[in-house]
Amino acid sequence: MNLKRTFGFVLTVLGIVGLIYTGVEVIQQSRNITTLVVIGLIGLLFFFSGIGLIKNTKDTE
Repeated sequence: MNLKRTFGFVLTVLGIVGLIYTGVEVIQQSRNITTLVVIGLIGLLFFFSGIGLIKNTKDTE
């Protein structure tokens, strides 16, 4: 089990959850715009960091 790939997967999932949450709140217009921007940026950061870890980690067995 590769720890970096697992951590990358967790970051990617957290990023997707953050982006979906931001999208739902934007559609419902129920939150302050500043809060949504912060959650969206953190979601993007987690998503791209996770993808980068998965992509750049070589398989070792």
